[in-house]
Amino acid sequence: MHKSDFRFSHRLRVRWAEADLQGIVFNGHYLTYADVGITEYFRELGQAYSAETGVKGADFFAVRTLLEYRSPARFDEQLDVHVRIAKLGNSSMQFLIGIYRDDELLVNGEIVYVHADQSSRQPTRIPEAFRAAVREFERCTPEG
Repeated sequence: MHKSDFRFSHRLRVRWAEADLQGIVFNGHYLTYADVGITEYFRELGQAYSAETGVKGADFFAVRTLLEYRSPARFDEQLDVHVRIAKLGNSSMQFLIGIYRDDELLVNGEIVYVHADQSSRQPTRIPEAFRAAVREFERCTPEG
C-alpha cells in the first residue's frame, strides 16, 4: 500500500493524551484516527455524516475492523490518515486505511460498514446519491 493509492488524506497531530509514558501512541487510538479520516472523507465527498445516507432512519454501521501495526507514532508527530473506498456493494462498503508519518506507513487496515435500518439494523441499499458521489470522487467504479 502506497500513498499514491489514495486520493484523500487528512492530517492530524498526536496529542499528549494519546501517548503512553514513553511517548508512543496507544494502539486503540489508531482506530480513532481512522474514524476521523473517514468522517473527513465523507465531508470531502459533500456527504456530511449526519446526511450521508440520504434516507431518514438508516445509517452506516461498522461491522469489521482490521488494523495492522508496522511502526509506532509518537507524541506531537504529524500523521496523514489516507482513506479510500475500495469496494462498494449493495449495502456495504470497504474502506482502506493507511496512516503515514511522512512517507513511512505506520498502520494499514480496512473498515467495513453496512448501510442498515437504525431500528432493526437490517441491511438496506446504499442510496444512489452516495454511490454517485463515491464514483465521481474516486474516479472509478469500486463496485463489487
